[in-house]
Amino acid sequence: MDTSRFLRACRRQPVDTTPVWFMRQAGRYLPAYRAVRARASLLEICADPALVAEVTLQPVEALGVDAAIIFADLLLPVPGLGRSLHFSAGEGPVISPPVRTAADVAQLLQPEPEEFASGVLEGIRLVRRALDGRVPLIGFAGAPFTLASYLIEGGSSRHYLATKHLLTHEPAAWHALMERLTAVTIAYLQAQVAAGVQAVQLFDSWAGALSPFDYQRAVLPWTQRIVAALKPLDVPVILFSTGTAGFLPLLAATGADVISVDWRITLADAWAAIGADRAIQGNLDPAALFAPRDDLARQAQQILDQAAGRPGHIFNLGHGILPDTPVEHVRFLVEYVHEHAAQPSPSLV
Repeated sequence: MDTSRFLRACRRQPVDTTPVWFMRQAGRYLPAYRAVRARASLLEICADPALVAEVTLQPVEALGVDAAIIFADLLLPVPGLGRSLHFSAGEGPVISPPVRTAADVAQLLQPEPEEFASGVLEGIRLVRRALDGRVPLIGFAGAPFTLASYLIEGGSSRHYLATKHLLTHEPAAWHALMERLTAVTIAYLQAQVAAGVQAVQLFDSWAGALSPFDYQRAVLPWTQRIVAALKPLDVPVILFSTGTAGFLPLLAATGADVISVDWRITLADAWAAIGADRAIQGNLDPAALFAPRDDLARQAQQILDQAAGRPGHIFNLGHGILPDTPVEHVRFLVEYVHEHAAQPSPSLV
């Protein structure tokens, strides 16, 4: 895969054109995915290697993206930790009982990846064979803070009050929880690499709920540990978060090879914050995909102009594709980026 423009961009090497892929590129906006969901739930898909592979490959065939990302869910480790997980219509994930005390943390199990993600790991092997080197495959996991917030809140949250209460009122319990989740995350990502993924993305989706002070003291050390554990495997590590434009230097301090940024900051300002020696991923607003094509093209061009052919830019959204996004707009965006990306300047290589 030395010629893969996605992997080369992760390593800040010159590419023939800007690589593009999307978070949630396999999702409800695709008719083929909706057909699968009509006969299988999210967790049923994740447990079936053939369905994992089928869904993972759908956007590669439909869109022409430069990378596949394995289909899974951030919360797959939850049952292995000893908590129940189900998805409630209109409400998202429900986890019970929530983890609220030191005693709750002590009760958590230490599962092996094969215990909670055997379908995903076998799905990785199937996808690698099906791709046959056309594009690389990205693996992923939820970062410890984001997993912790789901466990503590019992699902999604707007204010993360229970999470912040444990962090500030029971620091020993918080430390123990992050230790447990970090070990699970490292093992899970290592297993994905062993199964065949060629890059990994760490989703810290809710890190933007924290202040820079809390992120630095309560999250950063464990994220650094995960990145350090993956370095010997020689796969690029992408760190994703949203709402974190105010502390991008702390994200860069994780050591991740690629920092994914959302649409609340320009690429120029983001690069200034994380350093010129780091690759960057982003950063179109997912809502832009609903705009008329001429406006979508203008927004995409603005991002490409900011990148200016600089090595290490991966075009993506600042978050995942929204459910009702027109498929033809996503396909148009892929083609536009490939056709209009600036070539790297010799002075920037």
